[in-house]
Amino acid sequence: MSTDLSEPDHSQIHRITLPRIVLVGENILGQIRDICVEQNFGKALVITGETTIKIAGQKTVDLLTEGGIQTNFTLVGDATRATVDKVISKVKEFSSDVVLGIGGGRNIDVAKIAAHDSGRFFISVPTVASHDGIASNLASIKGSGRPYTVKATSPLAVVMDSCIIAESPYRFTASGCGDMICKAVEVRDWRLAHREKNDYYGGYAASLSLMSSQHIMERASLIKARTQEGIRTLLEALVSCGVSMSIAGSSKPTSGSSHLFSHSLDQIAEKPALHGEQCGVGSIMMAKLHGLNWEAIRDSLQTIGAPITAEELGMGKEVIVKALTIAQSLRPNRYTILSKHKLDEKKAAELAEFTGVI
Repeated sequence: MSTDLSEPDHSQIHRITLPRIVLVGENILGQIRDICVEQNFGKALVITGETTIKIAGQKTVDLLTEGGIQTNFTLVGDATRATVDKVISKVKEFSSDVVLGIGGGRNIDVAKIAAHDSGRFFISVPTVASHDGIASNLASIKGSGRPYTVKATSPLAVVMDSCIIAESPYRFTASGCGDMICKAVEVRDWRLAHREKNDYYGGYAASLSLMSSQHIMERASLIKARTQEGIRTLLEALVSCGVSMSIAGSSKPTSGSSHLFSHSLDQIAEKPALHGEQCGVGSIMMAKLHGLNWEAIRDSLQTIGAPITAEELGMGKEVIVKALTIAQSLRPNRYTILSKHKLDEKKAAELAEFTGVI
């Protein structure tokens, strides 16, 4: 019996990097200092925004400083490549060992990419539960008039203070639920691409994403009541979806036709709604195309208090119809149910009307 001692084919190796520490609980910002001290970080750069510096950013800076860690912060106002490059310059100028993203998706994505591109550790500290990127190694930035996803650093730690998140505007929580519920559709898009285009499909990553959607739908009333159990369910679901992306090596377990619909609204709507709100409404229609129980998705969103119609998104019927017709063109290489059901204006209007979106 011979043993193959040849070098492994690195092109066939898929590296899965997951957060080492995930903390969920009440009043736990102090744990960030303990984590940084344990890791022997001497310098830290906090990336936050004008609102979140008051909510958690300044307190984190003070806690790290008290722990003997030289700490600086910078405020960001958007998630563009130019902003990321400015943050990278600050990381290098300050010689920071770790970059902390504190706030919503924009702050966390900028910090995540900056940490990756400068070779630093990254800690994710969400102050709202509106997105599933808090624990993933993928980030979204804007460029050429549209958002695009890039590989970034998986967080060393994710610290989620449930008290801070529970006190945030409920609209963000409902939006996070919309982003979670739509996974029931996005995973079906991934399966469809596997079945019809022989795309890679990972059952474990898909199961994590589907489970997150199911748990949110089952606990919709608890989330609406803003109970700690409901908030914790949402936070755990967001982390699970982030992990599913890291395991799959792409956003396919969590991003399909509902996300394409949301991205198209971002392009054409005069005033886009929140990402998760748009994904939720999109999932109602995409579920119908997939032959799923779209009414259950609609009812769960309604129980939570997330939008289920164009009017609740603050948009006219024509915007919804146009978004449906152009959605697949935004990522033609990602095969979804919209690739199979090519919607013209007439079919798009019929779909939106049938599901009550318009």
